[in-house]
Amino acid sequence: MAAKGGDGRRRLKVRVRTANKHSASSTRWLQRQLNDPYVAKAQAAGYRARSAFKLIEMDERHKLFRPGDRVVDLGAAPGSWSQVAAERVGSSADRPTVVAIDLLPMAALPGVVALQKDFLDDDAPDALLDALGGPPDVALSDMAAPTTGHRKTDHLRTTHLSEVAADFALNHLAEGGHFVTKVFRGGTERDLLDTLKRAFRSVHHVKPPSSRAESVELYLVAREFRGSGNA
Repeated sequence: MAAKGGDGRRRLKVRVRTANKHSASSTRWLQRQLNDPYVAKAQAAGYRARSAFKLIEMDERHKLFRPGDRVVDLGAAPGSWSQVAAERVGSSADRPTVVAIDLLPMAALPGVVALQKDFLDDDAPDALLDALGGPPDVALSDMAAPTTGHRKTDHLRTTHLSEVAADFALNHLAEGGHFVTKVFRGGTERDLLDTLKRAFRSVHHVKPPSSRAESVELYLVAREFRGSGNA
């Protein structure tokens, strides 16, 4: 079967045979990667992951970034969101305004200060603010807990990470700033949504076009923070 590429030409769909050394699930993952147009686009554009296009699409729709903005990227590895943020705010190696944090190591990126640290550590917020040199104008979180295969458990664990990211934003974001966090469909994010609606001028559920249709992920995009006194 062939699929049509962005230039109008048809791409052949790649099929992966299951060998003894591959499980059925890993074979499905590999086949999906090989046939995913966003994976190819990310490679062509020099982004570290296809998730870069989720942030690009949200920025184009909701105008998240301005030149000179300070940005924090929570749970940043491998760094595709940091790449997009650095490009869009004009962060440079000599004057970086994007700070990324992740428990996993992350290869260096121009204009990005990367902290290898657990965001859940008590001293993580101070470390981020010290590296940033002031309050962030944009706080981003694409964090998700490792999946267990149990949908309710996975939802609760990722919701907890969203709540921790929101707590950081509500306590440290500059007035007028924006916040983006991943959530999973399931209903228990209702309290988080209500909290954000009180603290920001507008809050939207967003499913970017590049988010896989079968994925339960959504993003909350909260714009124009009213200030910590309204959180």
